[in-house]
Amino acid sequence: MRIAVYPGSFDPLHIGHLAILEYLTTDAEFDMVYLIVSPQNPFKSPEKAANAAERYRAAAEAVGRHPELRVKVDDIELSMPAPQYTIRTLDALREREPGNEFSLVMGADNLGGLLRWKDAGRILREYGVTVYPRRGFDAEAIRREILEQGPEDCRIELIDAPIVDISSTEIREREAAGDDMSGFLM
Repeated sequence: MRIAVYPGSFDPLHIGHLAILEYLTTDAEFDMVYLIVSPQNPFKSPEKAANAAERYRAAAEAVGRHPELRVKVDDIELSMPAPQYTIRTLDALREREPGNEFSLVMGADNLGGLLRWKDAGRILREYGVTVYPRRGFDAEAIRREILEQGPEDCRIELIDAPIVDISSTEIREREAAGDDMSGFLM
């Protein structure tokens, strides 16, 4: 099976994530998506994020309301030692499921910093990266730059998924200000 690995904090999971999941399971050539709830992004300082176990539970409930999607909320990073580097997650998935092919999914906003990630070259060569568009980021230009600077045999696939202009950070900030954001939640 070809599996899209979509990691993130998902604090909270929202309609933008849903649009990506729908695209990956219908229009992209993936058999399944593994939504990986990450306890802590190694590039971000610990913030007042919801507990990882709570975010996992909330993500599982939200995905459960969409049985038409071929999505599994995977807790693999919750039992891994910190920091949870993406390469370790991908390697652990491949070890757990050696018959499957995995590809990392990320937004164009994260693609530009990918070469700073632990073992980015291995991610690009062994797993490949599937990139969805984000407003304000030229994914094709970033892709060309990585192909010029990065290791040989990089695999970067740009997909034409819909752009939804909402972020988990914006939802949390607006909820803290008293706005009802329930219509944006998955």
